[in-house]
Amino acid sequence: MLGAIGDLVEDVVVRLHGAINLASDTDADVTRRRGGSAANVVEAAARDGAAARFIGQVGDDPTGRWLTDALEALGAECSVRRIGRTGTIVVLVDHDGERTMLCDRGACTELTDPDPAWLDGLHTLHIPYYSLDLEPLATTSATLAAWAADRGIAVAVDTSSAALLEAVGPAAALARIAALRPSVVLANELEAAVLGDGLLALDGAIVVVKHGPAPAVVHRPSVAPVEVPAQRVEHVRDTTGAGDAFAAGFLVALAGGADAVEATRQGHRVAAVTVGRVSAARWS
Repeated sequence: MLGAIGDLVEDVVVRLHGAINLASDTDADVTRRRGGSAANVVEAAARDGAAARFIGQVGDDPTGRWLTDALEALGAECSVRRIGRTGTIVVLVDHDGERTMLCDRGACTELTDPDPAWLDGLHTLHIPYYSLDLEPLATTSATLAAWAADRGIAVAVDTSSAALLEAVGPAAALARIAALRPSVVLANELEAAVLGDGLLALDGAIVVVKHGPAPAVVHRPSVAPVEVPAQRVEHVRDTTGAGDAFAAGFLVALAGGADAVEATRQGHRVAAVTVGRVSAARWS
């Protein structure tokens, strides 16, 4: 079973029909759906037929219950605390397709008092860097990572956001990642550029740098880098969660015995399926 700790939030996606009319009305299509990086990983794994568990905190409210129900309906498990107010991210999509995120993570960052049972049955614990940014979620994530390593459960980290890494500082971000003793680190090209050569010097970790529709590059200790082409997608409907879907496909394949190159191919496959549809569950 693949586990992921972090955010499970409501996304309010606002697709503008034109430029914003400041201080007046602007026509738009508004959709409410499930979001959050860790939840995206769990959804993608479950949709692909793998066992998966979301670990985190949601509000004790109807939105929080809908979010967990949506994941469980896919066959995923949810180990959640229900306290406070469910988080919301407003995603503004302008008429040129550019996305702007307005983030209120709500209860997500307040997860405390980790339970060792959350790790039962896992082959991998996946931690987006978002889960290392704010307390007390950051300490809870680090504690689970230490327990996982002691129990022989692989730890994987996704570097998540170039802007976040820049704000933290590359040296501090790399130190925080290294402290988790990850066996896998996933990054896109922007995040890899921020972290620099230190990303490839993490002790013993497989590092995969994604380049969108271009080949991903697999870096392994003492082995030459390997480029793995992405799958071509004729009709891209929604790129939301594509990197998280890649993580799900990669980590499930790796745990199943695939080498890093084959696991990267599987990551591309799951990501291609995701971008070919609207990825996250919607309010009915």
